[in-house]
Amino acid sequence: MAHQTDVTATLARSESGDLIASDRVEGTAVYNRQGEKLGSIKNFMVGKRTGRVDYAVLSFGGLFGLGERYYPLPWDVLDYDTQQGGYVVDLDKAKIEGAPYYEPNQEPTYDRIYGERVYGYYGVPF
Repeated sequence: MAHQTDVTATLARSESGDLIASDRVEGTAVYNRQGEKLGSIKNFMVGKRTGRVDYAVLSFGGLFGLGERYYPLPWDVLDYDTQQGGYVVDLDKAKIEGAPYYEPNQEPTYDRIYGERVYGYYGVPF
């Protein structure tokens, strides 16, 4: 019985109302509004001074980790859907394939110019 209490306590610390622990976001599936799985959250980028999540990095494409690319998405384009158990975006594969991306081990410099490019692509104010 103590094990169940430990699990419950861990979940309470990991997810509470509108908050979720970062380790539970990584790996979460991302779907489009049609229910098609687009990829999963690799990680997210948080402003050091603001504490605000600016990007969710979508792992998209490839097979078994080969040919995979990373697409920074403005955090505001994602909605969490409890029924899907993942994030939902108003995007299709073609829109994502044309978006700014980077290859593994080639992370961009997340500066203002890059931010304006990414946010502008999705039509979200930076």
